[in-house]
Amino acid sequence: MNVYEQMTDPVALTIFIFTLLLPVFVGIITTKRTKNQSDFIVGGRSINKFTVALSAVSTGRSSWLVLGVSGMAYTMGVGAVWAVVGYITAELFQFIFIGRKLREQTEKYGSLTLLDYFEERFKDSKNLIRSVGAVIIIIFLTAYVSAQFNAGASSLSTSMNIPFLYAILISAALILIYMVLGGYIAVVYNDMIRAVIMILGLVIFPVMAIIKFGGIKIVLETLKALDPSMIDPFSLSAGMIIGFLGIGLGSPGQPHIVVRYMSVTDPAKLRDSAVIGTIWNVVMAWGAVFIGLAGRAFVNSAADLPDKNPEMIYLVLASKLCGPVLYGLLVGGIFAAILSTADSQLLVVSSTFVRDIYGKILTKRREKNRMSDLTLNRIIVVAAGICAVVLGILAKDLIFWLVLFAWGGLGASIGPALIFSLFYEKTTAKGVVAGMLTGTTVTIIWKLFIKNIVNIYELIPAVLLASLAVWAVSKLTKK
Repeated sequence: MNVYEQMTDPVALTIFIFTLLLPVFVGIITTKRTKNQSDFIVGGRSINKFTVALSAVSTGRSSWLVLGVSGMAYTMGVGAVWAVVGYITAELFQFIFIGRKLREQTEKYGSLTLLDYFEERFKDSKNLIRSVGAVIIIIFLTAYVSAQFNAGASSLSTSMNIPFLYAILISAALILIYMVLGGYIAVVYNDMIRAVIMILGLVIFPVMAIIKFGGIKIVLETLKALDPSMIDPFSLSAGMIIGFLGIGLGSPGQPHIVVRYMSVTDPAKLRDSAVIGTIWNVVMAWGAVFIGLAGRAFVNSAADLPDKNPEMIYLVLASKLCGPVLYGLLVGGIFAAILSTADSQLLVVSSTFVRDIYGKILTKRREKNRMSDLTLNRIIVVAAGICAVVLGILAKDLIFWLVLFAWGGLGASIGPALIFSLFYEKTTAKGVVAGMLTGTTVTIIWKLFIKNIVNIYELIPAVLLASLAVWAVSKLTKK
């Protein structure tokens, strides 16, 4: 049975639709807890350690893990594991050190966004950091959301055999409804539910596939017969391994991830969150790798996959091995991963515009007839979602070109500035701006003109040079 036929089964379709609508019910329930802008952006800093851990990990992985890493493992074998080692290690330390310090500092300054924190930390009365940072965040994250919508639409279109246009509209609508209702609180609790669904997709499913094939030994022997490099983790070039490990350098610069640390009830609880989050990171990562390996053993050639796309191995393998109930949940698991990132990114775009641009730059003085921040946040969520859908439909190639820079661009522009601001007392506002601009510029230039020559991921040199810029300019502009 192929991917189209499986979803026509009434049971599979019912289960799948249930997983799609469940977040809307959560949004309705959490509406009562979303009373002001603080609730909408950081959950009123009232989120428990367990929810923060699972939400931070789930929102950082998205379709890149479920579809991308499984497709990578299908193509290159065990070597794909290097793509997950870097970010798992980085996020372990991020929970413990960066997360706790950021949580303490943002409460001290009453900050709801990263740019709030930067401005208060450096007494930037000219709004220089906020202006530069807002432009960087909105551009990169809008492209990122568009890519998530595209990934969701591609999966929905493939599994249900519906036009791409309808699929992307459905994907966007499902996110926007519960975000408008519950904001950040709806997002994090939906991430919790999605984490449970993803256990099926990234733990039970790969184990079931390996058992069905006869065990891990048979799978590895089959892969070795196809290509010995498939079972050799060191078959990749040194540059590729370094590039994969360097992915973790981007984690501190992702606003939709670090906002989780700002929302926890007690900064001391982030050590417990680190343990929970790291275990969940490792489990999900190996699950995605084993799906790709088992999938290659079942389907030897990418020519036999929909559109010859290795990233569709998850759907194809599920259609071959699962009954209607499990298949409906597994396809729902893909959406769980995709939506858990897209909603968080939309929330950051909204908060950046409403809090940082509108509230702190355009209208510093509140007017009596000014629209409430909570209402405006909800309006901007919808507007940003519509923009992302339009970009996804009309400029698909451009969006995917831009999203290649999104993780690296945010990681290099925001990450070094954040780390220096927390741990280097002599950092200045001009140093932060220099780091942001350097990180963004180097990411783009390296990707366009240098990467094909040296084969090193642009994030690595961009982070190093941005860090150097923050330090050097801070030294030069020190009072």
